[in-house]
Amino acid sequence: MKKSFPKSLLAVVLCCSAGISARAQQRDTVPPPAERPADISPFSLGNPQQFEIADIAVTGTEFLDKSLLLSLSGLAVGDKVVMPGDHFAKAIQALWGQRLFSNIAIYITKIEGNKIWLEINLVEKPRMSSFVFRGVKKSESDELITKAALRKGSVVTEALQQNTLAVVRKYYAEKGFRNVTVRMEERKDPPPAINSASVIFWVNKGNKVKVNDINIVGNENLGDNTLKKKLKGTKEITRITLYPEMANAWTDSMATSDNYWKDMGFLSATRTLQKLDPYFRFHLFSSAKFNDAKYTEDKEKLIAFYNSRGFRDAQIVKDTTYSSAKGNLNIEMQVEEGKKYYFGNITWRGNTVYSDTVLSRGLGIKKGDVYNLELLGKRLGNPPGPEGGDIGSLYMDDGYLFFQVDPVEIGIRGDTIDYEIRIQEGPQATIKDIRIAGNEKTNEHVVRRELRTLPGEKFSRQNLIRSQREISQLGFFNPETIGMNPVPDVQNGTVDIDYKVEERANDQLELSAGWGGYIGLTGTLGVTFNNFSLRNIFKKETWDPLPSGDGQKLSVRISSNGKAYRSYNFSFTEPWLGGKKRNPFSVSFYSSHQSPFAMAKYYGQTVENEDAYLKVMGGSVSLGKQLRWPDDWFSLQYSIQYQRYKLWDYNYFGMPGFETGTSNNLSFRLTLARSSVDQQIFPRSGSSFMVYGQFTPPYSVFNPEKDYKAEPIAEQFKFIEYQKYRMSAEWYVPLSRPRGTDNKSLVLKVAAKFGYLGRYNNRTTLSPFGRFELGGDGLSNFAVYDRDIISQRGYPVYYTSNPKLNPENGGIPAGYSGFTMFNKYVMELRYPFSLNPSSTIFGLIFMEAANGYRDFKEYDPFRLRRSVGVGARFYLPMFGLLGFDYGIGLDRLRPGAGMKDAAKFTFMLGFEPE
Repeated sequence: MKKSFPKSLLAVVLCCSAGISARAQQRDTVPPPAERPADISPFSLGNPQQFEIADIAVTGTEFLDKSLLLSLSGLAVGDKVVMPGDHFAKAIQALWGQRLFSNIAIYITKIEGNKIWLEINLVEKPRMSSFVFRGVKKSESDELITKAALRKGSVVTEALQQNTLAVVRKYYAEKGFRNVTVRMEERKDPPPAINSASVIFWVNKGNKVKVNDINIVGNENLGDNTLKKKLKGTKEITRITLYPEMANAWTDSMATSDNYWKDMGFLSATRTLQKLDPYFRFHLFSSAKFNDAKYTEDKEKLIAFYNSRGFRDAQIVKDTTYSSAKGNLNIEMQVEEGKKYYFGNITWRGNTVYSDTVLSRGLGIKKGDVYNLELLGKRLGNPPGPEGGDIGSLYMDDGYLFFQVDPVEIGIRGDTIDYEIRIQEGPQATIKDIRIAGNEKTNEHVVRRELRTLPGEKFSRQNLIRSQREISQLGFFNPETIGMNPVPDVQNGTVDIDYKVEERANDQLELSAGWGGYIGLTGTLGVTFNNFSLRNIFKKETWDPLPSGDGQKLSVRISSNGKAYRSYNFSFTEPWLGGKKRNPFSVSFYSSHQSPFAMAKYYGQTVENEDAYLKVMGGSVSLGKQLRWPDDWFSLQYSIQYQRYKLWDYNYFGMPGFETGTSNNLSFRLTLARSSVDQQIFPRSGSSFMVYGQFTPPYSVFNPEKDYKAEPIAEQFKFIEYQKYRMSAEWYVPLSRPRGTDNKSLVLKVAAKFGYLGRYNNRTTLSPFGRFELGGDGLSNFAVYDRDIISQRGYPVYYTSNPKLNPENGGIPAGYSGFTMFNKYVMELRYPFSLNPSSTIFGLIFMEAANGYRDFKEYDPFRLRRSVGVGARFYLPMFGLLGFDYGIGLDRLRPGAGMKDAAKFTFMLGFEPE
């Protein structure tokens, strides 16, 4: 039988519109009377018929692939379908499940015998042409767009709406806005736009909900304040209480008090005092926002704190939150402390490597100590802590990578808990393979030579951590992302170690600037390649812009102040001379020219000879060695230095007769150093210590009969003779636990420095070269008269020695030629704002005390110039360290003088002052 009718008359419409079920609805179209059977319709339950799909057309789509949609429907040409049946209903349900359409219909367009032709007609949901958040700040809008992953061209689905609304509510709930309301408005775009719409998200944040009061009951052994301090993410509003007299005085001082109190949330000052008499309270800070997730965490921390105090059974039996009259939250919390427990007998089982006595001493918990399960786990090293010193570290440092420990309660007697600590030592693991990934620029041998974990040796957790520190100290990689992943093989008793590094830019274009005392503003232009490769210098393909990857350092620098000062410096360092041991080898050459013009201008003097100068030319060669004793943090360095000073009518040394001449300075320096700081830019832990002695040949000792002081002073200084000692020590102590993904923490830095310059005997005159100056930023890329400038923030250079700046006692008398001794003490509190390798930023608060002395008779380590201040450091890989400090010289404060007369702003770029 052949049937063929117009679509408008024959179509069997199975549609599913927006907002109704996806179940298909079949409506049999009645054929013309001439071809209609007498008793039943073609598609009735009493007359089911099977058809073969001859063709399927997909219509109504603008953006979606038709073949993909046809595949999703489950219908295909050649399929057999029964009418009536559920084939079309399932197809509609499958397409509806994609949530991309507002209407779906299936039409039968033609029937011939047992073949059937279909049309799937789809109405797509509109595409988002634009979107905007109303009622919020632009910065907040940008964050919401990122969090909700909104982008133009997305289909405006119910899922998109619900996801965005959920993101908005969560975002503002974390900021303390618990009553936020948000709705989505969809506006269809006018022609010629095709099926697109602009979307507006209307946001009403409401008022920020804060924690008004936290009321804890049931705590008999621990006080309210003690417990509230543990709720670090859930804090009460900070308040100030004013009693009537104080309140009246405060109100009077506000003059137009009503407007002030209205801004604070009260109706008026008078009504407030009347209502809250005899005292009133107001909000001081806004840090008391309520966050559900943090509140849940805080409750867990509260119980953990109870457990650490021995209350093993402590629990929060009930807690509730309710709104106060002003819309803030009150928290009611009922705790049940239970009784206090203590450790009883602690026995060991399964240990063969270490005796019970050794393990008990390492555990450090005795019978009768307050029960603390967290402390027990930490001392057992389950898991091992980064600091070491636990039982797990003891085993793992000796190769027992497969070590396991299980503390088991074996008895509770009243308030005493006995433990049996069961140990599975396992075999010692041997390192098999070392794999390094991420070093795209640095050659692999540069990383491998720093590793303390070597194939064939026993695994050591301590060596693994030390290797991480050594890689970080290279300065070539991001210290925050250095990864170490031991991959153990229990069956073979071996372990592979995967190291992952992330290269960072560390070559520097140095554009330094600083105020160098009487020389004034001095600028430096230089370039430093910290990962240079000398062996590839003749290979053009390795130049980018210079050959790199071997960890060598090449530096070229030019400093100038115009006519007053200029210098040229070149240095090269090979950190592993020979390639097998850490023996740093360095060579350097430098030349400088100084004019007295700037100094004369600084002191308000006239220059008698504008052609006067001081020229310095020199170089040095040094070789270092890493020591194994007292430990392998120590290093020893030997260096030979030579300087040639040439003066022409340069009469600013305070030594009459030494204005013109040539001096030679040949010296030997021996430096002993120890450094265990964890990283270079922002150290969080560790210490560094340095002491050196620098000696010239003892010419006067070789010629004991000669009276050197009887000769002209210029002749005495032809070959300079001295002995010089410097010492510095720095400690870095973390004061808070690491927080966030980048482990930010508050760090205390403490430093002490000392210097001394002396003669071999009294038959010689100590030259003015190599002495010390104090003050300013300690500009270290040049030295005045080849002297060490020791920075002291809050004081200009020469403050102590200059009567013009320091009128107290007239300053140091005429003839001053620099200090031969100095002391300096520093204390800084540092906190990082960003530890991103592309821009490391941290702020600091400092206290300093320092002074210089002419000789031992004058030396007094407690007579110091003090200063305090604040500062910031910015590390930019291309330019190095950028620093700002604002210091107040406490000994510059004078009665009747302002603070600005005692303060000094210091700027530095490219270096950290001494």
